[in-house]
Amino acid sequence: MRLAIIGAALLAGGAVAVVTGTLPLADLAALIDRVAPILLFVVAMTVVTELASEAGVFLWTARRLRHWGRGHSDVLWLFLAVFATLSTIFLSLDTTAVLLTPVVVSVTRQAGLPPLPFALTTVWLANTASLLLPISNLTNLLAQHSLGGISPAGFAALMWGPSLTAILVPLVFVGIVFRRDLRKRYSRIPVGRIRPYQATEGGSRPAATDRVLLGTTAVVLALLLPALVSGVPVWIPTVTAAVVLAVVFALRRPRTLKVSLVPWSLLLFASGLFLVMETTRHLGASVLVGQLAGQGQGFLDLVRLAATGAAGSNLLNNLPAYLLAEPVAQTPQRMAALLIGVNAGPLITPWASLATLLWHDRLVRMNVLITWKGYALFGLIVAPVTVIAAVLALAAAG
Repeated sequence: MRLAIIGAALLAGGAVAVVTGTLPLADLAALIDRVAPILLFVVAMTVVTELASEAGVFLWTARRLRHWGRGHSDVLWLFLAVFATLSTIFLSLDTTAVLLTPVVVSVTRQAGLPPLPFALTTVWLANTASLLLPISNLTNLLAQHSLGGISPAGFAALMWGPSLTAILVPLVFVGIVFRRDLRKRYSRIPVGRIRPYQATEGGSRPAATDRVLLGTTAVVLALLLPALVSGVPVWIPTVTAAVVLAVVFALRRPRTLKVSLVPWSLLLFASGLFLVMETTRHLGASVLVGQLAGQGQGFLDLVRLAATGAAGSNLLNNLPAYLLAEPVAQTPQRMAALLIGVNAGPLITPWASLATLLWHDRLVRMNVLITWKGYALFGLIVAPVTVIAAVLALAAAG
């Protein structure tokens, strides 16, 4: 609700800018042409992942990872970290924050393990693992457009080094700080004897598994993932997958199909934010950001740009931080450095990325307590190290 109110205020401000001529109609038309397909993808992907969660795909996978952990919490942690990484890369960071977090907490609680290191790993990877593909993060989709519509393969070729580094650094930190918790053992209950649970906004609830829904959804996801990296505009396969799943659910579980599946608050917030940031850019705000971000292709120049993006994300939010700095990232390497800052850097303040706020909301609903002070203290260590190490990997790759 709060997000929707902020979005409405931003949208109203953008409308005033258009009416008064502060934002010319030509610029507005160009903005709509750029962001409409992206927002359509975000909406369709949200529907797909929400229905996949309702079908039990995330929980089914996590329960088997628990079984394959064979009673070793460190092995289970690594399995869940890989799951969170793949979820972020192929389904976006918000999917990991919103849908995987309750599943991770439920599985670790069933195993009798402390959920904090697992939950912290999930949110950090939701941010830092979102560098590899355009679909991993909304900022990446915007950057793909700025890079002339670079292919997913080309994007991955540019970002694979920073992406791998940004994944490993937080994992090393969690492995060191929570090493005692990760040495614990848990009971190896056979998967078939674990009572099925389904993630909900309030935590988790008992649910019967519909094997037809589970199997069909898994097949749809298996077909969707390669389509998303095929070079076809991502909204096309995603909308197709959403329609197919909606039809299947209409036949098997029609009560699931609600208007609330569409992320109205996020859509309103993003639309308003795009309008306002385009207006501020038109008024010259990016010039001021450019003075902070500097120019050049050297390692220190790239660190400066990434640091500007990270600082802006933690002060404002990663999306406006990206939009303000985008005009000064005029080469692939500088664009990559900016993405490192706005994707891997938002680990300090709660509002730095929407995924972090959504993650914390899920934890509160499941009575998992983590203070923002403690989160910020960890982030003050992890964020700078991750950003600098990722930029180093970028510079090393040439």
